[in-house]
Amino acid sequence: MSESNIKDVVREKYAEAARRAKSGQHSCGCGTSGASSECDPITSNLYAADQVAGLPEEAVTASLGCGNPTALASLEPGETVLDLGSGGGIDVLLSARRVGPQGKAYGLDMTDEMLALARENQRKSGIENAEFLKGEMENMPLPEGAVDVIVSNCVVNLSADKDRVFQEAFRVLRPGGRLAISDVVFRGPVPAEIRRNVELWVGCVAGALEESEYREKLSAAGFDAIEIEPTRVYRIDDARQFLTAKGIDVDAIAPLVEGKVMSAFVRARKPGTRA
Repeated sequence: MSESNIKDVVREKYAEAARRAKSGQHSCGCGTSGASSECDPITSNLYAADQVAGLPEEAVTASLGCGNPTALASLEPGETVLDLGSGGGIDVLLSARRVGPQGKAYGLDMTDEMLALARENQRKSGIENAEFLKGEMENMPLPEGAVDVIVSNCVVNLSADKDRVFQEAFRVLRPGGRLAISDVVFRGPVPAEIRRNVELWVGCVAGALEESEYREKLSAAGFDAIEIEPTRVYRIDDARQFLTAKGIDVDAIAPLVEGKVMSAFVRARKPGTRA
């Protein structure tokens, strides 16, 4: 599929997820939908109750991530944070709390329904040091050196042009700025059937990079101090869950992805010294 077609599919799936969250239903599986008991293992149980206390329920139910980057990132009071693919706003609101009133948290999303939901969640939460921007990761609507930290939660793998995403991330970070994102990463080769399936692309699996390729692309964009830390490695039973109903022979494919799909926390730094 072309890059524009992938974006159209992703946009519609995330618009659907926003509508479900507003109606009180859980959205899960990085774009799939279903009752909370049916959520896939990639997106389940990411936030502790005390972390999301005081946030609107819609911000929690709209979360489609694969990790909790705000818990792993070393955010400091007064910093400016950008969340790529901010969805219902949960990571932006959590970041805004962490950086305090002297800091700022931006959310970037291309889906109107998610932006409307995020802004409503911000209003309900009473958090003032957050702002949600419409745009795409490949063309971030911020000036050069505008932010200290970029976070993202299982969204970079949805882009068909990850080189451009990393170049833009490098541009908008200040010298010494940090990239701190949760993403799905492959370890070793995976069957072509997975990469060809657009539903799995929307589900944060087919668009994932192999670990060494992830490092190479970040380095090519200019980043150093690159670390990829597994936060969960998926087993055969996990693979059966997120391959079921995707038109794939689960019995044939599941053993081939055993231990090769993981959620990971990706850290990198833009060289230089903060002013």
